[in-house]
Amino acid sequence: MSRVLLSKRALKRVIGACLAVLLALVPASQLTAAALESGGAEFDALAAEVAGYLLDTVRTPGIGQTGGDWAVLGLMRCGEPVPDSYRLFYLENAINKLKAENGELSTVKYTEYSRVVIAMAAIGADPRNVGGYDMVAPLLDYDATVYQGINGPIFALIALSCSGHGFEEVTGLYLDYILSRQFENGGFALHGTVADPDTTSMALSALSLYGERDGVADAVGPALARLSRLQRESGGFTSFASTNSESVSQAIIALCSLGVSVSDERFVKEGNSLLDNLMSYYLPGSGFEHELGGGPDVMATEQALCALAALRRQHAGLNAFFDMTDAPAIDTDAPRQGLDGKHPDVSVPPATFPDTSFSDIDRISAEEICSLADRGIITGYPDGSFAPYDTITRAEFAAVIVRALGLEAGANTAGFTDVPDGSWFYDYARTAFGYGLILGRGEGAFDPEGLITRQEAAVMLSRAAALCGLTLSLDEAAVRNILAVYDDYRSVSSWAAEALAFCCFFGIVVVPDMEILPSEQLLRGETGVMVFRLLERSLLI
Repeated sequence: MSRVLLSKRALKRVIGACLAVLLALVPASQLTAAALESGGAEFDALAAEVAGYLLDTVRTPGIGQTGGDWAVLGLMRCGEPVPDSYRLFYLENAINKLKAENGELSTVKYTEYSRVVIAMAAIGADPRNVGGYDMVAPLLDYDATVYQGINGPIFALIALSCSGHGFEEVTGLYLDYILSRQFENGGFALHGTVADPDTTSMALSALSLYGERDGVADAVGPALARLSRLQRESGGFTSFASTNSESVSQAIIALCSLGVSVSDERFVKEGNSLLDNLMSYYLPGSGFEHELGGGPDVMATEQALCALAALRRQHAGLNAFFDMTDAPAIDTDAPRQGLDGKHPDVSVPPATFPDTSFSDIDRISAEEICSLADRGIITGYPDGSFAPYDTITRAEFAAVIVRALGLEAGANTAGFTDVPDGSWFYDYARTAFGYGLILGRGEGAFDPEGLITRQEAAVMLSRAAALCGLTLSLDEAAVRNILAVYDDYRSVSSWAAEALAFCCFFGIVVVPDMEILPSEQLLRGETGVMVFRLLERSLLI
């Protein structure tokens, strides 16, 4: 009798689907007031289901307000298990982003740095050394941080607390700034003179971390009172002309940060609590909506998971949501195991030829090419050269990919008419075909001696990425948006567009001078860099 083994990701989908069905059978009133506000099995099932949905939806977390920092923050603080590979993937993406931007995320919005600091603290990484870049340092520049208004110091206070209490002089300045922006009615506003619930809630979350400072306790009471008055009969809020779930999520985080119950009578209107309102946006199995009837929304789901995490931590008597002193440390030196969803046959060869070097590769590509050569994935010539500007054949490229993934020849033959038994590339072609990496050029031909183009290489690399567990769903609009930044994107063949967009999104493909050059022949040096980046992005080296 044969058995079908589910991958970890497939198993999570099954569990998530089952939880969604079970939760859908529970009356809404039980999901909100009766069970969730006091914790319990229903609450745990809900948190697990939403976390599973986000893990499956945000597969490529990186620096960014949506699909990145907030998702990582919610997942790390909600109490559900998060694979080490997911944390490492966020860290690697952040490092690559910082390298591409020379460490500068923004010159006007320093909340970009604050979010990264908070997320790094949540995964247990050092925000003062993210690939050699100090994300805390920009937040010590008071004038630059407050340039964007009150959001700057609010997020900076949270970030500086997450990175370890200290920085007394600048945190005092930020506290003074926030307290000076509090209205007589107790509220805060992002813009103008009318208090809004989002800014008031975020200010309360920031102030909760500095309760011992002068003036903070006196500000919290009036701010809570104003937040209560802003609450509507539905239990939620309207902010910036939108009645939405993110506003109530931020209010829940703020209350939990202050040790206030979400069922506090000040925050129950017409029998509707904050949690009642949040759950009205819940879509079993699909996260949360931004506005009622708007459908699943990633940002809304990330914020809702953060709110559920804050509640869960309050129920369990754990550190408040933004108190990262209990965050598990991440071991960045641990051997790379790859991503969840990696094919079990994928195994990158160890470095058996250490300290390989070549006489004709430049400093920029030396690390990538030599790292592959150390593992026997790519080779040079007897005279010590690598010939990085020489072209590479289809057979040679297939051999590099097969060796890079550690794939062994299978029983499946390619059936290509031009791959003779006994040729040096026979096993490589057979293995690449068996794993779906190559399909040939039609009419049974592989064309092993033909030169491979950049777009053909992208197709093979995207297929190899899928074996490594590196996936990304791209619709036609997303493909167009990714490729349109390049001057020659219209010359990309339709059959290669999605694969090229995938490789550009992950920074796998080498793009010289903002041109993709899809039909040009691939060079040996480019091959080494692309294959290295694929393995690096897949957390395999």
